[in-house]
Amino acid sequence: MMTTTATVHADALARAIKKSAVRLLPFLALMYALSFVDRANVGFAKIAYQADTGISNAAYAFGAGIFFIGYAIFEVPSNLILHKIGAKIWMSRIMVTWGMVSASMIFATTETSFYVVRFLLGASEAGFFPGVILFLTYWFPAKQRSRALGLFYFGVPLAMLFGSPLSGYLLDMHGMFGFTNWQWMFIVEGLSASVVGVIAFFYLDSRPKTAKWLAEDERAALISEIEAEEAVKVKNAPNSVFGVLKSGRVLLFIAIYFCIQIGNAPLAFYLPSKLASSMGGQVNFMVGLLLSVPWLCTIFAMRLATKFADRHDNHRVVATCMLAAGILAFASLSVITTPVLTVLAFCIAIPGLVACQPVFWSLPTRYLGGTGAASGIAFIVSIGNLGGFVSPQIKAYADTLSGNTNTGFLVVAILCFVSVLLMCTLPHQPAAKPVAVGSEVETA
Repeated sequence: MMTTTATVHADALARAIKKSAVRLLPFLALMYALSFVDRANVGFAKIAYQADTGISNAAYAFGAGIFFIGYAIFEVPSNLILHKIGAKIWMSRIMVTWGMVSASMIFATTETSFYVVRFLLGASEAGFFPGVILFLTYWFPAKQRSRALGLFYFGVPLAMLFGSPLSGYLLDMHGMFGFTNWQWMFIVEGLSASVVGVIAFFYLDSRPKTAKWLAEDERAALISEIEAEEAVKVKNAPNSVFGVLKSGRVLLFIAIYFCIQIGNAPLAFYLPSKLASSMGGQVNFMVGLLLSVPWLCTIFAMRLATKFADRHDNHRVVATCMLAAGILAFASLSVITTPVLTVLAFCIAIPGLVACQPVFWSLPTRYLGGTGAASGIAFIVSIGNLGGFVSPQIKAYADTLSGNTNTGFLVVAILCFVSVLLMCTLPHQPAAKPVAVGSEVETA
């Protein structure tokens, strides 16, 4: 009888997880894709935007990075609000706001206005990424979470796979209705996020208990599984807003993510102009099309890495190896000048630096629970993302000091490599317990 009960529970849980993956993950990936496009499109506009406004390289670097200051300040309170009132309302609010702010970049024609809009964009988007990471802990047990995170992270390569050609195409539009090419890019891509934000309010469910698209036995199985995991995490990990900062493991997660973001930020802010320079021109549709190739590679790398890590329960090793490979390829950009080798380096650097992240996130989400998860994830993201602010400043300074616009890539890569060393010091985490007797559930 006990075996029969366990089998029934496993079957209901499997169906619940599959339905949740199909229902939630594609839409969350779309939301993340739009957020990444609105965060990164300033990299595509860099050459045209600076030519029209006269903003210097130093001012561009500061404005690109100040996004992360606004992001960091409001990250923790935003995630705590989401934990309290639910993702349905709060993620919808975030998307509508950031889309409108992103579109307002059309008015940022001076250094001061550029700084203000980029800061407000970070502040309005704050809480989205850690909110989704937290949201997924409500829906997917630890054993399936890396794959779920990987499918959500598809938003990044999809943003660049389709967003790169779109941004390039919009930058070929000149003077329509009195707007410049870069203004058109910000209008179209910004308002698209606001529209999806409105749809999110009607589409998302904050928790499994309100999901009418789950059968009663599926809902009960999923809730009991998640609650059992949460009880263990709350018992063994810090569970207060600031108590998480007393945990050495959380501080280590923050340091690792900070160093990862040092290497990750230039992928959006500098790679389009790097490829354009190697081709002897400006960012256009062809550059955007070529940039979609490494992001296509990232999709395959992400799917393979997350499935492999979940199946073998070796998330730390997988994340470390991918990160190391990506950093070495990124460092090679300091000496590569031809288009073919540049794209080849991108095809290793981008999958390594991006696809390692959903694997990495399975580590803190396995450790943190309850309010500690809401604040801990937000602290990791907010403080860690300051690496995205520091990175453009470091690159700009290194380039200026050396008189070579490629030197910064090497300096940034060296600093990012610290994340590999720190990852190796992470304490071993016990393997996740099977979700049910004789059953291993596939996410999708």
